[in-house]
Amino acid sequence: MVRRRIGRLVAQAVAVAVLAGAAAVPAAAVEGGTGDIRAAIEAVPGLRIVEEKPAAPGFRFFVLTLHQPADHHHPERGGFEQRLTLLHRGTDRPTVLYTSGYEVSTSQNRTEPAELLDGNQVSTEQRFFGTSRPEPADWNDLDIEQAAADHHHVIEALRAVYRAPWISTGGSKGGMTTVYHRRFYPQDVAGSVAYSAPNNVDDREDSAYLDFLRTVGTPECRSALQAAQRALLERRTVLVARYQAWADSRGDGFRLVGSADRAFEAAVLRAPFMFWQAQGQAACPSVPAADASDDVLYDWLARVAQLPVYADAVATGFIPYFYQLGTQLGYFPVETAHLADLLRYPGVTEPRTFVPREIPLRYRPQAMRDVDRWVRTRGERLMFVNGAADPSVAEPFRLGNGSRDSYLIQVPGGTHSARIARLPAADAAAATATLRRWAGV
Repeated sequence: MVRRRIGRLVAQAVAVAVLAGAAAVPAAAVEGGTGDIRAAIEAVPGLRIVEEKPAAPGFRFFVLTLHQPADHHHPERGGFEQRLTLLHRGTDRPTVLYTSGYEVSTSQNRTEPAELLDGNQVSTEQRFFGTSRPEPADWNDLDIEQAAADHHHVIEALRAVYRAPWISTGGSKGGMTTVYHRRFYPQDVAGSVAYSAPNNVDDREDSAYLDFLRTVGTPECRSALQAAQRALLERRTVLVARYQAWADSRGDGFRLVGSADRAFEAAVLRAPFMFWQAQGQAACPSVPAADASDDVLYDWLARVAQLPVYADAVATGFIPYFYQLGTQLGYFPVETAHLADLLRYPGVTEPRTFVPREIPLRYRPQAMRDVDRWVRTRGERLMFVNGAADPSVAEPFRLGNGSRDSYLIQVPGGTHSARIARLPAADAAAATATLRRWAGV
């Protein structure tokens, strides 16, 4: 359901009804202006082609790096190489900036806006993730303003090659990153589509998340999830030993989190949130009964709560994520009352668990309040696409009287994988038409 300005948005769609789907653009229309794209890219100062990979017909695909200052306020203090990918369609096509929020994939994938616009796509790796890290790393340089400056530099560098309108997009933390970029550089792009983007304005007041989890889905499904959590913790001795054996077999461990037991408890506590985020009501029959076998319970938890992410091999790669949660972005709470007699580690799901003690964490509440205020009072050409059953957006970005040409749209019953294509037909047509209008297609 489009919650704001539905009449205007649908009217725009009706005016261009023939564009209701991701209409294909004739090949002849997208080949113009290609020229020697490799030479054009190599001519951009600070940009380096790492490799060109095979691409689908009509595209070229590059892995790139762009030199970024570690501190944009003091570029003389050194920098790092930010990893990017470029899926080239044609210099006369719109270009989509995909802000991953994490490490970037070097595989060829197109975001939904890039598909709908049949455009180019530049995908960015977030600073401090993957290979995009200053050495030595000063963690004070990891904040939303510095990352926004990275994305501004990417656009400024490539705009000489791609002069058609730019659109920015991202999902989840990448969707948040899209909004933060717009907050600091509102004119960089013609419009933005943020999918499933949380907006934790006040990290001290997180009741919206708990209220959401207490009402989402059916009472029977919520009760089943709580019963499964209790059964898992009641059998923790056997199940933690299995978890430890799994890590040992891979030469992995739990030095960051503290132990397999702590990691297991964190996973159990986070399981309902992650269940609703990724699976939803349709998956309720898969929730194991309290008397299910150890194998069934363990396999369900491993799948839903993603047990491998708490072991060092994966968890250390997410230290920047939890650092950002603990300093600016905020974090969701979990329900513990029904498990109080079985818990051993108070606060185990907090960001501090996943960030080494030698890295200071000081939460700065003004950052999210500033972004939220900007969206409501000055934001323009913003589209938020959320799943109605996704706990991640229990606190969503909201539009205010100062928001211009901006829309908040929900996929009925949708999860964290909300997409324009999953909206009701009229809303999908309206959103597609708006995106194409922004991009001048």
